[in-house]
Amino acid sequence: MAGPQDEPALVSMIYSHWMRFKPTWVLLLAGFAPLFAVGQTPGSFAIGQAPGSQLPDGPNRETVQRVCSGCHSVQMFVGRGMTREQWGGVVSNMIGRGAKVSDQEFDQIVEYLGKTLPPGKQASAGPTATKAAAPARPKNLIDQAGSDDKQVVDEEAAARGKTVYIAQCITCHGTRARGGDRGADLVRSVVVLHDRYGSTIGPYLTQGHPAGKSVTLTQDQIVDLSHFLHQQVGDTLRTGPYNSVLNILVGDPKEGKTFFDGAGGCSHCHSTTGDLAHIAGKYDPASLQLKVVFPQDRAVARKGPSSPRKPLTVTVTTASGESVTGVPTELDDFNVALVDGSGQYHSFARGLGVKVEQHDPYAAHVALLDQYTDKEIHDVVAYLETLQ
Repeated sequence: MAGPQDEPALVSMIYSHWMRFKPTWVLLLAGFAPLFAVGQTPGSFAIGQAPGSQLPDGPNRETVQRVCSGCHSVQMFVGRGMTREQWGGVVSNMIGRGAKVSDQEFDQIVEYLGKTLPPGKQASAGPTATKAAAPARPKNLIDQAGSDDKQVVDEEAAARGKTVYIAQCITCHGTRARGGDRGADLVRSVVVLHDRYGSTIGPYLTQGHPAGKSVTLTQDQIVDLSHFLHQQVGDTLRTGPYNSVLNILVGDPKEGKTFFDGAGGCSHCHSTTGDLAHIAGKYDPASLQLKVVFPQDRAVARKGPSSPRKPLTVTVTTASGESVTGVPTELDDFNVALVDGSGQYHSFARGLGVKVEQHDPYAAHVALLDQYTDKEIHDVVAYLETLQ
């Protein structure tokens, strides 16, 4: 048992564990936070979802509610119009954070969100479209954690925010919000970068502008200004204010074919008359290049339903010679668990005599990341673009 002399070391250990696993704890606590809201009891409604809230009608709405409402409220979706590709990126991000989404569910979710919540459309949360006040609750660690998602820019709101910016801010901060002799660079401003829909910009302006200029805006104007400033941040990160995909068909198709059949080793697994037949008709050039470099990314835009992703499989051979192959559900330095082709679950403790082999269907693509040059990538894409 630890004595008083051990308390500093104990506190240090607890703090180091908190900092190491902070993202995991924050997400875990966030999932349970609604259960401890004032006036609520566990089981009164789905975690993160307000009573009576409902997504817009549309095919696969039930899938979205079932998969997503465990962590997100309906308000997380409504009012955020995005393209199918943008929604795909959001869902892929959630999968990367641990969300359990099958290939079929991914297609259904992205298809639903892309159709019912496209760019420029704001849906109401529920049939009555009334805004209910959020239940009060004591402040806790969740309030201190900060937002875990970037602001999704509404282009129409950003256009309105531009007029606010021109009237109030452009003289000192410049046409691109990059600042100058009279004002700070807002693209690199901590206030702007931490802002979510006016959460920090509004209070900052309320306290009084440091230059002494009186700035009086409505809440709607503050939110619109927030969208415009985040749009400028996004445009800057994308190397320019135009935010358009450059022409990437700059390679040599003949050299691309040579690399495909030779040094790249692509023809060992793929066939231009088989799985890659008419590949250029399924993807635009930019998406095709992403598919070449990162084939396991399910957010890559495709003209039509996406193909099922090939799973990682493992083969476990025990000391007695028993061998089992399947899709892993757990894989670390101590244990291996998998589900075989018949659906049967197997679990093994790793140790002497136990051999574990991983079979990554995308291993060749991962290996190429350290080998091919930018020119070779462009050459291969130019060659695949000929397969109409």
